[in-house]
Amino acid sequence: MDALARAGVVGRSNNVPEPLTPASDVATLSLFGYDPLKVYTGRAPLEAAAMGIALGPGDWAVRCNLVTVENEEMRDFTADHISSEEGRPLIEAMQTACGDTIGIEFHAGVQYRNLLVCRATAAGGVPLDATTRTQPPHDIPDRPIAEYLPSGGGSEVLRELMTRSREVFRDHPINRQRRERGKRPATQVWLWGQGRAPSLRPFAEVYGPKGAIISAVDLVRGVGVLLGWRRIDVPGATGYLDTDYAAKGRAAVEALASHDLVCVHIEAPDEASHEGKIDEKIKALEEIDRHIVGPLRKALPKQGAWRLLVSPDHRTPLRTRAHSYGAVPFVVAGTGIESRGQQTYDEAVAVESGLAFEKGHELMSWFLR
Repeated sequence: MDALARAGVVGRSNNVPEPLTPASDVATLSLFGYDPLKVYTGRAPLEAAAMGIALGPGDWAVRCNLVTVENEEMRDFTADHISSEEGRPLIEAMQTACGDTIGIEFHAGVQYRNLLVCRATAAGGVPLDATTRTQPPHDIPDRPIAEYLPSGGGSEVLRELMTRSREVFRDHPINRQRRERGKRPATQVWLWGQGRAPSLRPFAEVYGPKGAIISAVDLVRGVGVLLGWRRIDVPGATGYLDTDYAAKGRAAVEALASHDLVCVHIEAPDEASHEGKIDEKIKALEEIDRHIVGPLRKALPKQGAWRLLVSPDHRTPLRTRAHSYGAVPFVVAGTGIESRGQQTYDEAVAVESGLAFEKGHELMSWFLR
């Protein structure tokens, strides 16, 4: 990445405009060239698209985390990174206990990331509206949960589901097995990120290139699907620190042969920040550099005219373990990009750069054209 900086240019972009919450849903839309102030409707609908769940007019999707709450504090927003195989029976248990009685649907996703869908035509459906307020669990590590519970329209039903999940999960065989193995149990669901289906113009219609998305995270996959990009699933990609970086790099290089634009998303640095693990964050950046950025930099010139962009979507400082507002550094190198004498790719260089996009969604157009 430092070599890219020396060959190209380092700048900064603000991908999360206020008053939207700093998170990957908003920031990813910006990075992909869409103004979130105009198109963002919520996080969960983007994940529903990746899961193949259609939302009708008036339907709401809600993100459903499996979490560990201890002493009424958010101890772990991933339930100790519960596996998909363990999470599915817990979500199915919630559907059995609650789905039929109040006309809602629980859908198992990847690991701790699952979905609640509220159908507008369902009797007893959750009356969510524009006043509904929820809190991402990853932004309240080790904090008392009482002041972060859902509020506004439909919040009483969301809170009731969260409370009911404690009863469903308490003696579930999955949690008994996890306790026996010394793992944290999933003590309840946490509902947040609600929204209705967004309307996005296809990327090829707006910008021209045909794209592909490589990610292990349904949120990012969902944005790609809604943009009309091809979804490429890579075996060994986990969305965590143990992801197969090299496999993602190989898949990206292969995709260059049949796509104009390939996006590789890696969740590991964000996860390391949420856990406050500086060594793991450094390792993740090194693995991205070695197995993804390096191979792409080597392969791209073989395709003809080329450009390579490396960027986070949003800030996740280690000191707070939570997302925050503010510009992030990017680096671009390739055809038509002249070196500006910058030596490293980092925040310090980006702050001094004359290339900045206060409206982060404008970066994509500049990158392509």
